[in-house]
Amino acid sequence: MAIFPQLRLRRLRQSEPLRALVRETQLEAGDLIYPMFVVEGRKLKQEITSMPGVFRYSPDLLPPEVKEVANLKIPAVLLFGIPEHKDETGSSAYHPQGVIQQAIRAIKDAVPELLVITDVCLCEYTSHGHCGIVVNGTVDNDKTLPLLAKMALSHAEAGADIVAPSDMMDGRVKVVREALDQQGYQHIPIISYAAKYASAFYGPFREAAESIPQFGDRRAYQMDPPNVREALREVAEDIAEGADIIMVKPALAYLDVIRRVRDAFDYPLAAYNVSGEYAMVKAAAQRGWLDEKKVVLETLTAIKRAGADIILTYHAKDVSRWLETR
Repeated sequence: MAIFPQLRLRRLRQSEPLRALVRETQLEAGDLIYPMFVVEGRKLKQEITSMPGVFRYSPDLLPPEVKEVANLKIPAVLLFGIPEHKDETGSSAYHPQGVIQQAIRAIKDAVPELLVITDVCLCEYTSHGHCGIVVNGTVDNDKTLPLLAKMALSHAEAGADIVAPSDMMDGRVKVVREALDQQGYQHIPIISYAAKYASAFYGPFREAAESIPQFGDRRAYQMDPPNVREALREVAEDIAEGADIIMVKPALAYLDVIRRVRDAFDYPLAAYNVSGEYAMVKAAAQRGWLDEKKVVLETLTAIKRAGADIILTYHAKDVSRWLETR
């Protein structure tokens, strides 16, 4: 290898066209998924206080919003539902006329080519705010599984393209895969929240989805943040059960986990740039403490450089516009 002065690494940094020519990691709109919140009712558009620029929409107001998403060349949306009725078993989650089922149909009628991914978890639908059936103050893993399968199947029946179990119950990918296959939905892929950590970065999401637990927390089923070898075991298990795409959540504090998963598994890998990560950037940008565009593009590029193929981010629409003009 040549050394200075023959080797001058700055030669390839002199202009933007030259830097772009040798750029190792490319961020594109086609890498992104845009998460959206859907609230039951009509003519509702509610801004989420802790997530400036992000709104809850009733199903009837979704068509123009998803048309904008598609026009920005973002290939997919991920839906979270906020129902009017909540109960101990989250029955609104799998009702044929539930808020997400309505939203799926509205989006597919408006933009058939846009991929609709649905979050499969009971936390937004239960009166206690936990991700499953509570028995004696504890989430019962095995009693929860049939309801998750029922929820995923109802989404497929409504027209969802992909289902995404996010509850972190053991065995949930297996029961969802079996339920879909038994009803003729073998073609529906599963994105598994395979390594979902019990993170402090979810705070704004809990406001947005009205899913704050009424007691305790979710550390008994979401992963402990210090652990990485456990994440590899979770990913391996979900792949064995039939996951088609695997996910690490959150992203920024877990870039090392993304890298370890990327190195260990040759599967499509998603990473979720979560609500707290979004809110921090927005708050600092509003105060003039940092350049929002530059920070977001640098952040998402780092997530992709760590190994993610797909990035779920509330910045998706802005990023797509910025990439068009770069």
